[in-house]
Amino acid sequence: MTSFAQIEARCVRLNAKAADAAAITPVVETLRLRRAVASDVLIEIEAAAVNPSDVKAATGLMPYAVFPRTPGRDYAGRVIEGPAEWVGKDVFGSSGDLGIRRDGTHATHLVVEAAALVEKPASISWEEAAGIGVPFVTAAEGLRRAALAKGETVLIMGINGKVGQAAAQIATWRGARVIGVVRKAEPYAGHASTSVEMIDSSAGDVAARVRELTNGKGADIVFNTVGDPYFADANKAMGLRGRQILIAAVHRIVEFDILAFYRAQHTYVGIDTLGFSSTATGEVLRELSPGFASGALKPFPIESSAIYPLERAQDAYRAVAGSSRDRVVLRPK
Repeated sequence: MTSFAQIEARCVRLNAKAADAAAITPVVETLRLRRAVASDVLIEIEAAAVNPSDVKAATGLMPYAVFPRTPGRDYAGRVIEGPAEWVGKDVFGSSGDLGIRRDGTHATHLVVEAAALVEKPASISWEEAAGIGVPFVTAAEGLRRAALAKGETVLIMGINGKVGQAAAQIATWRGARVIGVVRKAEPYAGHASTSVEMIDSSAGDVAARVRELTNGKGADIVFNTVGDPYFADANKAMGLRGRQILIAAVHRIVEFDILAFYRAQHTYVGIDTLGFSSTATGEVLRELSPGFASGALKPFPIESSAIYPLERAQDAYRAVAGSSRDRVVLRPK
């Protein structure tokens, strides 16, 4: 086995901020990797997902992103150097700082803290494991912060997006009722442990339909994956002591009825997984791992057309920037 100090990794590199997604021009370079402390591990990457945040960081929408750097937050691979108990294990993971503040996963190898590692269930492929990270961590943390309880009703706005599907999986796994909102008439696209009721927002008043479905009570939790376009409907759809989870925004400023907010005893929960370290993200994924191992939770299917080699990273980034519904993955080998 090659000594850790001698590892030369092929890495996608962004050397400067791009003006827009079309101007992102990654190159593949060879870099020597070294671990900073004895508890670090070296992972041979088998697959790494491309997230919208990777593209946004490349275009300067995240001012704390550093250049030059290797992008990528999510990964799956095998530990080849590090503490003895981890060497040879198949793992997967994610992070808020990988690929943003430090070199990330779009490479043949990755150095990360051992405390961040999560064992990959044997039933899940490399590509599937690489696609779990950001969407499931975002969904799980939102529902944790909103204190989801068994038997509650969760309204998910933008349910057919990846975070929306992950939220539906976790919520139904934990015994909640899920109602999904989409922009046109379409079925729920993902996996769930129980049936998911759907609302077409183009067909009528979303909040009125939610009240109808809940006998006037409203939703206990609204997971708003879209942000301000659904903000008013989300507020109206929440029941007494309802909680709205927010993870995105199109426009930053919204109208806010303070009186209605406090009279209904509502709570807003903001989730930004970019603030999560690799270790903190690992803790979330370990809590979800039994669900994936049992089949109660399922990774997103990965289409062969959405798998790219490192040399085609530009095409992968453009696919994500174009709002592809596929989970896009890089395979270094």
